Amino acid sequence: MKLGKKFVRWLILGITFFFIFSTFKNYWREVIEVKFNFFIYLMLCLSLFFNLFAHIFSAWVWTWILAIFEAKLKGFKAIKVYLITNISKYLPGNIWHFVGRVKAIQNEGDSLALATVSVILEPLLMAVAALLITIFSVSFGIIRVNFSLLIFTIQCIITFLVLMGIHPKIINPILTKLAKGKGSKNIVNLTQYPLLPLLGELGFLLLRGIAFLLIINAFIPLKISLILPVLSTFSFAWLLGLIVPGAPGGIGVFEATAIATLNPTFFPPQNVLIVVALFRLISILAELISAGIAFIKQ
Repeated sequence: MKLGKKFVRWLILGITFFFIFSTFKNYWREVIEVKFNFFIYLMLCLSLFFNLFAHIFSAWVWTWILAIFEAKLKGFKAIKVYLITNISKYLPGNIWHFVGRVKAIQNEGDSLALATVSVILEPLLMAVAALLITIFSVSFGIIRVNFSLLIFTIQCIITFLVLMGIHPKIINPILTKLAKGKGSKNIVNLTQYPLLPLLGELGFLLLRGIAFLLIINAFIPLKISLILPVLSTFSFAWLLGLIVPGAPGGIGVFEATAIATLNPTFFPPQNVLIVVALFRLISILAELISAGIAFIKQ
């Protein structure tokens, strides 16, 4: 039985690396002819650092979510689970990193219900954080997107409903009713409003945005006035990459949105194409490094 589990584990790992390598190879074609200099290398190294720190920080934020559900999986073990499963998002379906985390929580003795809710809440908070940044940016004209008033209003309503819906007084009765409806004795309760994890996800987006900003600065000299539009564009593009179904790791969606949203007057599309390709490569490299470190420490 143990041998079979090890085989399946290594098989999944092999398939994951195959898809990551395919993605890496496709983006490498976009940048192979770029003439690199010391400044570009410096910006890429700094971007790698911020990306790496962002993923580790995101894993730490996930432990905060587990804590408010009083899950048994916690601390460094939870961080390692998060980082190792993170690379599975590049598998077709874009769900396998969630599946891995659910199984890890169950292996510690918690119920499927607790595992599922605590895993789902993390991307939900990420999406809300990105929506808050997008709504703020569009409202104050920091970025310009082709939103109709109706779509913008719907975004605001969805954000408000989610922020209200994750309050313990609202979500706990729903979770209790669902558990009783299925005849389960394992009732999942949120012990407090997940404000700290929400702020943590905003911090995660800021760190990833800075990493994106550094690569842009390597090819397009940035004025201070352009920093907020770039960070806002990143959040909007990242949000679409997260919520559009069937895009493993947001591949393609993020890049297309960034190119379409950044003002071509300040950001020539040919340069942005190089930037998004390099950012994807750096992001994958950061995820591989963090997963590798976590795997070695097991």
